[in-house]
Amino acid sequence: MAKTFSKLTRPNMRKLSVSGKIVEHGISFERKTDGDGLFTVNIMVDGQRIHRVVGRESDGTTRTQAEEFIQKVRRDSKDDRLALPKGRKIALGFRDAGEKYIGKLEEEGGKDIAAKRRRLKQHLVPFFGDTPLSKISSFDVERYKKVRSQAKAIPGGEKNRPKDEATLKTMSKGTINRELAVLSHLLNKAVEWGWIQSRPAVIRRFPESQGRITYLTVDQVKDLIESAKQDQNSQIYPFIVIGLETAMRKMEILRIRKEDVDLQRRVIFVPHAKAGSREQPITQHLAEFLGSHMAMLPEGTPWLFPSIAAKDGHTTDVRKAFRRVVAAAGLNPDEVVRHTLRHTAITHLIQAGVDLPTVKRISGHKTLIMVERYAHQNGEHIQAAMDKLERRLKISGGEV
Repeated sequence: MAKTFSKLTRPNMRKLSVSGKIVEHGISFERKTDGDGLFTVNIMVDGQRIHRVVGRESDGTTRTQAEEFIQKVRRDSKDDRLALPKGRKIALGFRDAGEKYIGKLEEEGGKDIAAKRRRLKQHLVPFFGDTPLSKISSFDVERYKKVRSQAKAIPGGEKNRPKDEATLKTMSKGTINRELAVLSHLLNKAVEWGWIQSRPAVIRRFPESQGRITYLTVDQVKDLIESAKQDQNSQIYPFIVIGLETAMRKMEILRIRKEDVDLQRRVIFVPHAKAGSREQPITQHLAEFLGSHMAMLPEGTPWLFPSIAAKDGHTTDVRKAFRRVVAAAGLNPDEVVRHTLRHTAITHLIQAGVDLPTVKRISGHKTLIMVERYAHQNGEHIQAAMDKLERRLKISGGEV
């Protein structure tokens, strides 16, 4: 039987002032500060709280569509109950699936767990809530992309939100794609672990331009190193030195065990890397530095970056200290990030004339295509190569 609305009517919605809200039969309509109207639903279905954004007035969303959404949720829930084995009444919701997903990855020794947990907690779970995992549709994913595309990026986190939000930039496509990658991986694992029968949605990521890779000049490297030496965090200096002299990724550095450092052979064994385990070559200077650094570490610790407070026993994030050091060096912390150390090392290797296969071996990239992106950061090494060709061939004279 259709619901009768006495509050949530078209005339009342039109008259609603900014920040005003009308709630009736589980449907909310709120007038936003930009004048647009937002429809959401908040209902209980089979003991689960379903709280979802349906859409905006400007997108053509109506109360009828909100009603149809509620009907669909209740119908799908009923279908799930009829199809599930005896004794199981409620389909696995996204929130619970996210917790189980992180737990299983920790058992399996998965990669980038801290980042996955953060993206789930801050963005994916608040959006998908308790939606049954098997009912997440491609339409839901596209709505997520749209909502995140309209969000503002706040440097340093929510606590640093400025009063004038007009100065903030919208979320980058790369950031949203990393979140979509977590969603995709979760759905793939859910199928593998038998939580759902098949992937319920197609996830299309945003195309990303290759862009210009930020790297530091030799003088900027010197300034950064000097700032790191003066910083209160004793781990940030060795972190930056290792990053610049190896091109290793953040977590590859922070997970280094003392037993994985071979000073005689000048290599660091990296057991958990994107392209699989590898031996990372290091410079003579870094070998000498690591020798003295390890000698000063607390007795009994297996890590190069130990942390008593951390669950795994080693530091997992140096973001605050890194931003502080970057600012002290007179650089922009929003442009020079931890991954910039990797970009810097690879770019300078190429500019020094090192061949791409060797650079690939040092950087741990999967393919040469990834390394070739760095070959165009600065044309000086290319011109130097042409000068070498000219000197070798010694072609001279004659008018054309």
